[in-house]
Amino acid sequence: MRLRPGVAAIALCLPLLAAQAAPGPPPPLPARMADTGGGSQLITAEAATAGSTTGTLTWWDRTPAGWTRAGSAPARFGANGPADGATRRQGTATTPTGLYDLPFAFGVKPAPADVRVRYRRVGPDSWWCQDNDSRAYNRWSEPLAADCRPGEAEHLIAYREQYAHALVIGFNYRRPVRERGAGIFLHVHGRGATAGCVSVPADAMRRVLRWTDPARDPHIAIGTADGPTAITRY
Repeated sequence: MRLRPGVAAIALCLPLLAAQAAPGPPPPLPARMADTGGGSQLITAEAATAGSTTGTLTWWDRTPAGWTRAGSAPARFGANGPADGATRRQGTATTPTGLYDLPFAFGVKPAPADVRVRYRRVGPDSWWCQDNDSRAYNRWSEPLAADCRPGEAEHLIAYREQYAHALVIGFNYRRPVRERGAGIFLHVHGRGATAGCVSVPADAMRRVLRWTDPARDPHIAIGTADGPTAITRY
């Protein structure tokens, strides 16, 4: 059967239009974010929803070609899931969402080989003060500050598994707001959900430490796949 000229033209265009409409792969997560901190290294810790206690940690490099994934690992969050870092309250077992710098690393074990980030070794007198009435609030304290109650501080060496290696997350760190929260880290998995930190398997933590380069201004973004705490909002 012969088609009229106009009908033939339409028929020939249909495959071309279908090819043009085919969706391509989505841009990498950092390319969809409102802010990545301005450096060329980024860690993303993404949970499915605000109630999730598990998700994925991914670390990324920004190159002239764009953001590329350097590695990823399963992650755990606070027992009550992620919560908006701007309004999060201390003692809620939530992981604060937002974009943060990474002030320094620490650990009960020696720093892995080739680590470039500043690394502080945990000793018998190493504490992290979480006492809202202390001048050392949300700070490493060695020995424990006189005005910081032991019951309101973490004795770091007591967490040999979780703090074998860790990175300080700069939540509420530069200018601490009382009652907002203290001692938020990226650390090694414990037995389950965290008290508000982000945790990953031990081998992944070592890989992240070796990858982190202070000269490249690394940051971490914590959030959910969508909703008010969507990671793309940060």
